[in-house]
Amino acid sequence: MSVFESRKEDLEKYEFMMGKQRGRLAVSMDILTDALTLVGMHAVYCRNSRFPDRPKMDIEQVIKNIEETKELISSVIKELKQKTSTES
Repeated sequence: MSVFESRKEDLEKYEFMMGKQRGRLAVSMDILTDALTLVGMHAVYCRNSRFPDRPKMDIEQVIKNIEETKELISSVIKELKQKTSTES
């Protein structure tokens, strides 16, 4: 199933509120947040044997990558918002 089908309601809501591009980016942020939550829960059970207070290195890297991706998407949303407000 396509993301456009599985997230149809969210896409419609955010695209209506924010415009097509920013709305799709906002839904992308929600999907990444959901993934980050799931990986975070997994990290609780998969501990690094050398450092028991930290998750395994691969999980730590996935969390870092998702957080960085969210930061990039967030910056694009802000830039699009600024561009839209200066054009008005």
